[in-house]
Amino acid sequence: MSTSTRLSAPSFAQSTWLVAEREITMRLRSRVFLISTGILLLLVLASILIGGFTAQNSSDDKTPVAVVGTAAQSIGDPASLDVTEAASVEEATELVRDGTVDAAIVPDSSTPLGIGILADTDVPASLVSQLSVSPPVTLLDESAPNPFITYLVSLGFGIVFFMSAMTFGSTIAQNVVEEKQTRVIEILMSAIPVQALLAGKVLGNSILAFGQIAVTAALSIIGLTILGQTDLLTGLGMPIVWFVVFFAIGFVLLASLFAATASMVSRQEDISSTTTPVTMLVMLPYFAVVFFNDNPAVLTVMSYVPFSAPVGMPVRLFLGTAAWWEPLVSLAILLVTTAASIWLGSRIYENSLLKMGARVKWREALNK
Repeated sequence: MSTSTRLSAPSFAQSTWLVAEREITMRLRSRVFLISTGILLLLVLASILIGGFTAQNSSDDKTPVAVVGTAAQSIGDPASLDVTEAASVEEATELVRDGTVDAAIVPDSSTPLGIGILADTDVPASLVSQLSVSPPVTLLDESAPNPFITYLVSLGFGIVFFMSAMTFGSTIAQNVVEEKQTRVIEILMSAIPVQALLAGKVLGNSILAFGQIAVTAALSIIGLTILGQTDLLTGLGMPIVWFVVFFAIGFVLLASLFAATASMVSRQEDISSTTTPVTMLVMLPYFAVVFFNDNPAVLTVMSYVPFSAPVGMPVRLFLGTAAWWEPLVSLAILLVTTAASIWLGSRIYENSLLKMGARVKWREALNK
């Protein structure tokens, strides 16, 4: 008597991983994916180098001057000058002539201010403004970040979020439509549950996106360490960690929506007709952080809106304007929104996959 062995169907988790593994393999073999990842890393590296050198130059760019006696009291901002003390006016004059200093500040009783400036051919443009001949200015927050550095950090978070979300989101959408157009989806659905198909696509691309972001974060840390920007690195450390956490969850939200909206059409050229709302959700945080990175009210709103929180909250953490509990509250809102998006996306995906021809209407996609 012959016996036959019946193979059991894969579980939901196994089916999900099979789809995820297929997505990962396809992306790693794609030249477009590799090139886009390389471009993203180059942009991040460029922003790190520019920011690092700017911070370094802002601290090292000092005007060399010589001072004689009581003339040193006229210096309003000693930290911005490389001061050399001279014993006499004659010694200061020699320092100017031999190029050791750009100028010398010496006592001069013939002037109302009691000081004079000696220079060889011209006076450094920034020197006069650095003298305390105007009312002294006291900064209440001396640790405030450089506005240009703040702009670069905001731009960096925005670019990384925008490029990663758009790259993987558009890839998911195109892949869904391709499978539907070639009717491969019918074969896949006969072996794998629809929910597992969606979960696998989201999981596979999320792993790749998270890996890309992790590499970007590591590159940022290494670059700042090599440049010796320990202060900037200290300020960016926690915001980068939170950015990775927010992006990992936020991308799941966007990926499920990209897959769901793409399933409503049957041709590649029609993808934009349904995915445009999701694309706008990716673009708005990028443009908002570029134009409003110095607006506390806009950044606060961005840090609590789920689609912009991965950008808004890290920027606020870098600026030091967010309390310790705010990232936790924002993350909770993002988790709830992501769960709702997965449920909604799964419903649309399941109702639209087998409907060919004209674009599936929203009412049909949402109703069983």
